[in-house]
Amino acid sequence: MHEAPATSDSATAAFRERFDATPVARAVAPGRVNLIGGHVDYNDGVVLPVAIDRSTTVAARPRNDGVVRVHSLRMDDTVEAAVGTQRDDWSAYVLGTATVLADETDAEVGADLVVGGDMILGAGLSSSAALEVATAGALNEVHDLGLDVEAVAEVCWRAENEEVGMACGIMDQLTSAMGRAGYALRIDCRSREVDHIPFDTDAARILVVDTNVSHQLTESGFNDRVYECHEATAQLDAVMGKRVQSLRDVTPEELQAYTAGIDAPHDARAEHVTTEIRRVEAAADALRAGHVESVGSLMRESHRSLREDYEVSCEELDVVVDILDGFDGVFGSRMVGGGWGGSVVALVDPDATDDVETAVTAQYREETGIDCDVYDFVPGDGLQVERLTDED
Repeated sequence: MHEAPATSDSATAAFRERFDATPVARAVAPGRVNLIGGHVDYNDGVVLPVAIDRSTTVAARPRNDGVVRVHSLRMDDTVEAAVGTQRDDWSAYVLGTATVLADETDAEVGADLVVGGDMILGAGLSSSAALEVATAGALNEVHDLGLDVEAVAEVCWRAENEEVGMACGIMDQLTSAMGRAGYALRIDCRSREVDHIPFDTDAARILVVDTNVSHQLTESGFNDRVYECHEATAQLDAVMGKRVQSLRDVTPEELQAYTAGIDAPHDARAEHVTTEIRRVEAAADALRAGHVESVGSLMRESHRSLREDYEVSCEELDVVVDILDGFDGVFGSRMVGGGWGGSVVALVDPDATDDVETAVTAQYREETGIDCDVYDFVPGDGLQVERLTDED
């Protein structure tokens, strides 16, 4: 793991104030933005995310009584519960991670924790994975569990699926754990293989436009899409004459040949997933070659597919994409995250970034009556852990 920055932070200072003690360790984990590869991670596909330069910090010291006591500076809330307790608030990500970590290592993982950082919440940037990975990194350090970053990501993915109840793939957790400044990550969500691809910040910047809307379908619709993909997989497995474990096993050409054997809307969902995986591979190749314009074109195709075949976009997301597509300095954009609200990611010429931010803010307000938030990111480092003291 990378070593955490040596500078002090609000979580460390708050820990001393709240618990009248020095934390033993501090872990910092970033959010992520997925350039392309929407909704393919839970279909064993490949994705192309970057870790962002916004993160969650967890300061920690161990306990030996099986209890997690955690205070969130952002929520201004403290929760105390035994490892294994299930919660339905923000602390579910912390306690769920501790529960799976204890199960995975057969170790005592109780701790006092303070959560801080500058992570952005509710914008589709996976603040949940940042919290999980920072928690696991801190607990791993203070209890000397010896897990590597891949194992940390696996624990956090299990926590989100088994303890929180979100049927996500492992992209968010792997990106938060294994990001590298100046690189995008090509992640194979089946094999867990991660390739770091240089991202030239002199050629393109990453803008994220938060629409500041979230429609009611966000959670239920996401789980519906997971189910529909499973149904499409089962139907293809029955008619193709080969083993289909997930939509990763089907090419777009094979889907076209067997589409008559798939019910609607499962055929459209499979159309998006199979073509999106191919777009990701093309985008990874283009990024390696430094062809950011080609990556942008593929992002535009991705948004069309997410809107029409996967049906996870919404009016506000489409408005932002249309606005961005009108600028010469924007290479491409698409919705990012679960859908039905949230954010749009765009690759932008660095010289045009300020103008694009000003224009999209004004035009979005004019067309929707809503104020958006615009963030400018560069690829950041993944999990960083620092040992602060050997005192318990």
